[in-house]
Amino acid sequence: MKNKIILSALASSLLLLAACDTSASETNVRHKVALNDGYLKVDANGLSLGNKRIEEGDFFHLRKLALSNGETLVGAVEGNTQELFLWRVDGGDVKPVWKGEIDSRVIEDICFYESHQNQQLSVFLLGGRGGAEQRLLKQDETWLKNPLIIREMNVPYDSTACEVSNDNQKLYVAEADQAVWAYNAEPEVEQGRDLIAATKPFGVIEGEVKALEVLDDGSLLVLEEEPPRLLVYRQNEQGFKLDKAFMINGAEALTDVSDLGNGELLLTEEDMAAMSKLTIDTLELKQRPVKKTVSQVQPTLETQPSPRRGDAIDDPAVWVHPDMPDKSRLMATDKRTGLYVYDMSGKIVQELAVGRLNNVDVRGSLAAATLRDDNSLQLFDINADGELSIAGNIRTDIEEIYGLCMGYNEATEQVSVYVNGKSGVIQQFIVSDDGEMEKVRELSVPSQPEGCVVDDKTQRLFVGEEDAAVWLFDAAADGSTSGESIIRVDQHEELVDDIEGVAFANVDGRGLLFVSSQGNDSYIVFEGETPWSLLSHFRIRTNIERAIDGASETDGIDVTTQSLGKGFEHGAFIVQDGRNRMPEEGQNLKLVPLEDIQKQLSK
Repeated sequence: MKNKIILSALASSLLLLAACDTSASETNVRHKVALNDGYLKVDANGLSLGNKRIEEGDFFHLRKLALSNGETLVGAVEGNTQELFLWRVDGGDVKPVWKGEIDSRVIEDICFYESHQNQQLSVFLLGGRGGAEQRLLKQDETWLKNPLIIREMNVPYDSTACEVSNDNQKLYVAEADQAVWAYNAEPEVEQGRDLIAATKPFGVIEGEVKALEVLDDGSLLVLEEEPPRLLVYRQNEQGFKLDKAFMINGAEALTDVSDLGNGELLLTEEDMAAMSKLTIDTLELKQRPVKKTVSQVQPTLETQPSPRRGDAIDDPAVWVHPDMPDKSRLMATDKRTGLYVYDMSGKIVQELAVGRLNNVDVRGSLAAATLRDDNSLQLFDINADGELSIAGNIRTDIEEIYGLCMGYNEATEQVSVYVNGKSGVIQQFIVSDDGEMEKVRELSVPSQPEGCVVDDKTQRLFVGEEDAAVWLFDAAADGSTSGESIIRVDQHEELVDDIEGVAFANVDGRGLLFVSSQGNDSYIVFEGETPWSLLSHFRIRTNIERAIDGASETDGIDVTTQSLGKGFEHGAFIVQDGRNRMPEEGQNLKLVPLEDIQKQLSK
């Protein structure tokens, strides 16, 4: 395996001589990238492919990305007008994709990201004053007429360069002469950041970083402007590690580095005179695991965001109007204040400030929620118009009350409330006609549960043990207290803890168990009976036409097969969205027509 840079003092001198030989033909080249059998380059007069002029203009920030369909996406920024130009290149054919002024920020750099799992193509626009944005360019096979801002990001104030690793799903951002950071490139993933390189005493950065480049072998190149240096970071199981740092003799200041392939690099000086090619050894290419494509659905309705930022909304529930489906009501708990009630346009129509509610469920004209302020159960009455009012309350002996679900036993005509705590205990309460509650039995799982659901038809209780499994219990008040672990995290690569929301529906006579897989921002449908086969694994992504963002970091979910009115005539899948974007606002709920998920089951 090769892992060293070939750059001795003698080699450096030879390179400088080569630079002198080639600089005459490359004068004023600002950036140059290999493309098919030729080179794409920008200079003070415009963009050219070989000897063919593609576009006139004073271009900077030339970037390319080889797409999975064989085409190449090219982008450049016109420095005077702040217009972004995008082209698709197929062989020698260059097709314009989009051009338009970027007025949201002064662009320091651009970089592209193609998500194979989610079939999305986007561009990051890096501003030099503390901001960046991610714009969606293509979804599935559809190019957007106008790039859609799907995420705004907080990056260091003096950011100077960006680069993306599609394999690692990471966006790398240079913070002037201070550091290089790695952010998640997926728009629905926690932004976060990891430190890749830093100034002393934590690293070796000495000058302002002007460019970043990721090689095919995964190595990260960091180019310092003055004094001109190139830092090469190699990847291992622990992350990136500095391999070599060396001076580029003969240049006063550097502004860009271009990967020409096969270890050949082109360095560009600040006065826009391109140096000769510099060659480094590359690592042996390892076969990369192919990430499975994840099925996608999109929300067609979102609720009004919580007026409170941060982790507020937790669990949804739905009350279906018996006569007028479009008069149905959605509910969501707020872990700080109480319960929101929404109409079917998504507007908040009630806010019941009863305290820190965690989970909520509905049976008939009764809703119940866990009240964390005093570890109690809070009931709500629902009138014929869908208006909620505060009803009974009962304290429990659970120390840290958490999850909740409700069930109805047709044989006994009894409504039950099942409540759990972080210790693993599960208690069942029977609700009498006058709203009184009586504890009738106690169950348990080995570690912290939360989401649960009852299949009223078969009187089965499903409980999600967050880090480990889904459990099955008898839901009847006089049933067995022994449970069975039926779906385990360690048995399904698609299921990544935490298991948060759990929902159940009978669709066309078929039982379906829905689980939110919070660890990978996705959802799974299992067969509702043994052997509990996995039927569908999907994500909820951007609805381009309605400008609704996808859903991620989901806590609670709910599902109904009953009509909720126009657009949801056959029911809906309802999820809490932990990261509400487009724009960045308080958390809310997203609704997906149930038939869209049913289509996933037939694939």
